[in-house]
Amino acid sequence: MATEKEFPSYLPTPLRNGYGLKPAPTFARTSMTSGRAKQRPVNTSVPTMVPVAFLLTQEQAQLFEAWFNYEISYGTEWFNCQLDSPMGLRPYECRFTGMYEGPKLRGLRHWEYSAEFEIRERPVLTEEYWLYGQPFIRNQSIIDIALNSLWPEP
Repeated sequence: MATEKEFPSYLPTPLRNGYGLKPAPTFARTSMTSGRAKQRPVNTSVPTMVPVAFLLTQEQAQLFEAWFNYEISYGTEWFNCQLDSPMGLRPYECRFTGMYEGPKLRGLRHWEYSAEFEIRERPVLTEEYWLYGQPFIRNQSIIDIALNSLWPEP
């Protein structure tokens, strides 16, 4: 990863409610006068947008806003953040696409923030895995179960 700035480890990962990935288009489509359409690849590397929400304690909210202002220059800089995707929970290089919404009071002393992150790289298998590793990917849960239940303890 190109950036060394990290999402604070003392803050929770995003809430699951409303969470999802929205990749930008990788191809362009042109409608022809005959009614048919022509499609062509535009980019192989496109950003993915991720709506995120956080439920923070009062102390966490104070630290989040200070981190946003001073560590990532009011939300303009890239940072690494643990996000979930079909590739698993792993760090992605992210940045805010705009100002976050909130804080909204939830309960007695919790604050909800919502924002949209841009992931620099779309979470997808490498071409090598596609060409040579499909059997391992299809059977990864079986391999995981076998290793964790049958592997001898040290």
